[in-house]
Amino acid sequence: MATTTNATTTHYPDDFKCPISLEIMSEPVILSSGHTFDRSSIQRWLDAGHRTCPISKLPLSDPPSLIPNHALRSLISSYTALNLSKPNQNRGDPETLISNLTSKSSSPEAKLVSIEQLCQLSKRDFELRKRLTESGAVAAVLACISRKNYITLQEKALKLLLNLSLDDDNKVGLVAEGAISSIIAALCGGESADCRATAATVLTSLAVVEVNKATIGAYPFAIRGLVTLLREGGGRERKEAATALYALCCFPDNRRRAVECGAVEILVISLNSGLERAVEVLGLLAKCKRGRDEMVRFNGCVKSLIHVIRNGSWRGVQYALMTLNLLCLSSEVICMEALKEGAFDICLRLCLIHREIETDEAINEDS
Repeated sequence: MATTTNATTTHYPDDFKCPISLEIMSEPVILSSGHTFDRSSIQRWLDAGHRTCPISKLPLSDPPSLIPNHALRSLISSYTALNLSKPNQNRGDPETLISNLTSKSSSPEAKLVSIEQLCQLSKRDFELRKRLTESGAVAAVLACISRKNYITLQEKALKLLLNLSLDDDNKVGLVAEGAISSIIAALCGGESADCRATAATVLTSLAVVEVNKATIGAYPFAIRGLVTLLREGGGRERKEAATALYALCCFPDNRRRAVECGAVEILVISLNSGLERAVEVLGLLAKCKRGRDEMVRFNGCVKSLIHVIRNGSWRGVQYALMTLNLLCLSSEVICMEALKEGAFDICLRLCLIHREIETDEAINEDS
């Protein structure tokens, strides 16, 4: 069992490493075979259709039981905290952490420790985020995102990049340093759901700046990757993908790109499965002719919009009404379908509700 000497040569016991990824486990779980794996690694094994233990080859129950190994997780956490607290590691010293991160001689484990600390410190520290971007650390962070064989390192590096993107002054600079290519690579080929979801979140953050909307949308596979994630991802992945698409499609040219990537169909399907953010993206796509034409062709779009108007949140209702209005203005067939689905009665009822609210507000002002 190796021992820890300093931050650049931090070693962990082999029992702390996942037998599949060989990385320090962040969420250890126990299989019915008695062996422990990191949840993200064993989940990928199971998602691939395997129903045996990777080590013992014993058959697993269906569905397999993944029991959290709280004892091991606590032990890993305590071991890490103990070693980071040693005086010669200068815990929390940003300059040392940045030096460890950017050093070519630092091991992946040492870089992971530095990135985890920098993530914590940079959440609320504007000056540290500025120092990180000015010190050349961004290139090191992007290199960590590209380390596909080190899942936890990739996940943490993406979260640090997200922190750096919080400041508007950094958003354009990160794009100029080539961050988009690394983010899209993680979005399309990230080793874990957390990687892919965080990559989509970073795109949303960067797209706050108007010029970045155009730049990101023009990158090959950016919008296509988000549409694919919306189609194939889990709950958080789909939500973050829809949010990123909304941010990017505020730029008109990106609406055409999204439609060409098949966004309309998957957005309507996502809407039917309860992802209300999808109607907001549809509202933007309905502003372009190609988007409206695709919605007119897609069977069930009107019915889905009516469902949101009946049952959605107030924001969802607004976007559904806007989308339906644009579709009705461009197609008589849609008008007839909307009437058949009860759109007139719903709109009349909403008008009455709005009038009652205005009346109540006027009475309250007078009193």
